[in-house]
Amino acid sequence: MDLVDTKYIGLISSRLQKFKKVKNNLYNFRCPLCGDSQKHKNKARGYFYQVKTNTNYKCHNCGASLSFNNFLKQIDTTLHKQYCLEKFKEGYGGGRNFVVEEPKFDFKKPVFKKGLDLPKASEVKIAKQYLENRKLDSTKFYYTDKFKAWSNSHKKTFDSVTYDEPRIIIPLFYKNTLIGFQGRSLGPSKVKYITVMINDEAPKIYGLDTIRKSSPVFVTEGPFDSTFIRNSIAMCGADGDVGKWGVSTPVWVYDNEPRSKEITARISKTIAEGGSVVIWPSNINEKDINDMVLAGHDVQSIVESNVYDGLKAKLQFNTWKRI
Repeated sequence: MDLVDTKYIGLISSRLQKFKKVKNNLYNFRCPLCGDSQKHKNKARGYFYQVKTNTNYKCHNCGASLSFNNFLKQIDTTLHKQYCLEKFKEGYGGGRNFVVEEPKFDFKKPVFKKGLDLPKASEVKIAKQYLENRKLDSTKFYYTDKFKAWSNSHKKTFDSVTYDEPRIIIPLFYKNTLIGFQGRSLGPSKVKYITVMINDEAPKIYGLDTIRKSSPVFVTEGPFDSTFIRNSIAMCGADGDVGKWGVSTPVWVYDNEPRSKEITARISKTIAEGGSVVIWPSNINEKDINDMVLAGHDVQSIVESNVYDGLKAKLQFNTWKRI
């Protein structure tokens, strides 16, 4: 990390709960973007770290991943202006840490409807168009033009609502109660998905109230993908035992990325534990279910005909990894 980054990390450190220096170029603290765990106040899953000449931020709770420049912009606009000036004085005139402002969307403010205190995405042109362009059912999701402010009305999550933005809301229900939600950005964003749990004890799972738990349940990596497969749920940034929530026969559907060490490790672990997985056939080039749908594939049939477990899963997995 350069001296300017180190200086401004020091200046902002007093506002970051549980802040500590782990080692050179690595700092740990509670994420101020999502509030980190509300149940365990000592959990700290936000990190500043160095990648080549850049200082980045990553939260392992909400998944936020952005440059230190953009992190500082969200936390303190005044300090951010001073930081930018000092960086330019030192000759850092460009690169990943300095990006142009994202475009602002021109849309009419929606009228709130009954139910979840937001309009359906199908009722807001910009949200409906975004979802339908991806062949997603816009009636299943909601929309807010001020995500941070709306999130704070349900649970104090953001210390500052400056630089608020529109997002599609993916509701998480459990026993007919809203227990959390994901916000999906509509435009270019350093953080595509932000998950807010109203109830930290509840499962961070989408679709749990709409499945038949007595039948095999397909478990995808994201809510959007799960809508294309019957009797499916999605893990919203969470890994864990779905059995504790009544899913006795899960079939895990990971992304089609044989070069990803993270995904191959998770598939290998699932197989080793005796679980069932979908191993994508070699004629599928797209990496996720939504892309497969857009490419014209019959995803339901592909998934159902490529479920493996035990020795067959190991053999098929080893073949898939070499694709």
